[in-house]
Amino acid sequence: MSQRDELGRRGEAEAARYLRRLGYRIIARRERILRGDIDIIALDGRTVVFVEVRSRSDTSHGHPVETIDRQKQRRLVDLANAYIRRHRLENTSVRIDVVTVTFSRPPTSPGWRLWAGQVQPQVEHFQNAFESPW
Repeated sequence: MSQRDELGRRGEAEAARYLRRLGYRIIARRERILRGDIDIIALDGRTVVFVEVRSRSDTSHGHPVETIDRQKQRRLVDLANAYIRRHRLENTSVRIDVVTVTFSRPPTSPGWRLWAGQVQPQVEHFQNAFESPW
């Protein structure tokens, strides 16, 4: 597994743990639909929440949330709509959140690898991260 894939999987795991601590119920992770995937689908009370997770090793190239451009937003809405149709959730409250996970690199390790417990991630949660058609 590449370092990037490893970072993404660790970020998704951290995001899921964070959401569970907030009381969300995780319904699915990496849900494949329409040649894409939704990172996390959760319930926040009676609201279905589609969660995009963005993980970075640091913020030297900007904040992780900045990587979600209009095209990615449209893609997330399309994936969420397909999931809603597939599971007949048309009359359900839904929203799209973004959870960012930033792992700070240990300053003295040039050959840095992401291992469980090596670094404490910073998790940020953006509810209703962008306008959706619902």
